[in-house]
Amino acid sequence: LTLLLVTCAVWASEITFELPDNAKQCFYEEIVQGTKCTLEFQVITGGHYDVDCRLEGPDGAVLYKEMKKQYDSFTFTASRNGTYKFCFSNEFSTFTHKTVYFDFQVGEDQPLFPSENRATALTQMESACVSIHEALKSVIDYQTHFRLREAQGRSRAEDLNTRVAYWSIGEAIILIVVSI
Repeated sequence: LTLLLVTCAVWASEITFELPDNAKQCFYEEIVQGTKCTLEFQVITGGHYDVDCRLEGPDGAVLYKEMKKQYDSFTFTASRNGTYKFCFSNEFSTFTHKTVYFDFQVGEDQPLFPSENRATALTQMESACVSIHEALKSVIDYQTHFRLREAQGRSRAEDLNTRVAYWSIGEAIILIVVSI
């Protein structure tokens, strides 16, 4: 599966996908040498909420490898031009599928104003716009993390509700059998 991204200074992909049991899902990204990249992932539902994650460079060298992690973040700078591959694996699980969220950011943000990196000071209006822009980006990140935590909590609550319902049915059956 190749990710098609919007052409801009920062390419970012946020994807949530199902990872079946005994499966491996890989994603590919063309990256130019010297570009700073960040991979962040979190398991939202399934089993013990853990997956294996692996990031490889264009030459096949392993840049990042973690086993059975619930969430993590990894930042690197591309050492060469080429296609970088990152894979999520659930091959250790025999019957539990997972829901995985990841955010892959490539590159740095462009300045809000073309003249932002100039030697002179920003006007008061420009600096206010820059600070508001940074605050809104932070709010978006927090909202994303809170949505993920809410989805994870909802999944756990629904699983617990199912188990309590089955336990109650079992107790009711035992109560009927004992009273007969």
